[in-house]
Amino acid sequence: MARVGVMGAGAFGTAMACVLRRAGHDVALWAREPEVADAINRQAANPVFLPGIATTAGIDATNDLAAAAAGADFVLLAPPAQHMRGVTRQLRPFLADGMPVVTCSKGIERGSCALMSEVIDETLPEARIAVLSGPSFAHEIAADLPAGVTLACTDLALAELLARAIGSPRFRTYLSDDIVGAQLGGALKNVYGIACGIALGRKLGNSARSTLVARCLAEMMRLGLAMGAREETFAGLSGVGDLNLCSNSPSSRNMSLGIALGEGRKLQDVLAERVTVQEGVHSAESVAALARSHALDMPIAMAVDQVLNHAADIDATIARLLAHPFGLERVSAVA
Repeated sequence: MARVGVMGAGAFGTAMACVLRRAGHDVALWAREPEVADAINRQAANPVFLPGIATTAGIDATNDLAAAAAGADFVLLAPPAQHMRGVTRQLRPFLADGMPVVTCSKGIERGSCALMSEVIDETLPEARIAVLSGPSFAHEIAADLPAGVTLACTDLALAELLARAIGSPRFRTYLSDDIVGAQLGGALKNVYGIACGIALGRKLGNSARSTLVARCLAEMMRLGLAMGAREETFAGLSGVGDLNLCSNSPSSRNMSLGIALGEGRKLQDVLAERVTVQEGVHSAESVAALARSHALDMPIAMAVDQVLNHAADIDATIARLLAHPFGLERVSAVA
């Protein structure tokens, strides 16, 4: 049994606390909101971020970051991606040098275009970093439904130790040393989930959406290869696995946002109704910036950024995508 600190009691952080507690670990869950910590401790529930799901008994929720980190054998980081830097800066005094930290946040920092591992490397320079990514809806894994994820770390021996601690027959962990690819898959699928939701909301049909998913995967791989990731990573759980989940299920926060936009609703109106974070909204700008900096043709990602951040008309944007020149079906800078 290990002691694990989970930093972030949103939907996914709470779900991972359940996974770890079911695996027999002593779990401390840090929540920013006092009412969230109180509900988990008193009611075994997180009605704010994970409504309708009972949390696993024995999770110790706290609003004290130091208490959540105290005595931890390893730490899971699950804040929204845009808050990772702030949380890890606060966390640094409480972590021993060499502490394994596993980022579960799927996003790219706005402004810097940094991956979460890069943010953590800057703010927790002595930490040993791993990445958890893959098709895993929080409400499903909290309810102990089966799922498979990628656990990526440049140190495969550490990855194996963490996988054994986190994994179970119903939460299967597969190892990788491609932390760049695992993170890009998790971040880009949020952006592409919005695109697929827009297609569904605009009633473009299943053929169009399937075509869109395939071209999204090609763009994902194109950026990944340009940034040093490996092609096979995108054929796995953190690539096509997560993309398939986020682009084919209205339960996805990003896809449901896209559906609402496709049906004609305004972005700010949809966001105002939600307490959970749609990471694709924040990552779209960074993905577009990365495409430009690497001189890559990523028309779908660029289109999502235009709709979200530059008030582009959806029908005109779809028309431009459909007018994109034909090319060889390959992963390259020009296809």
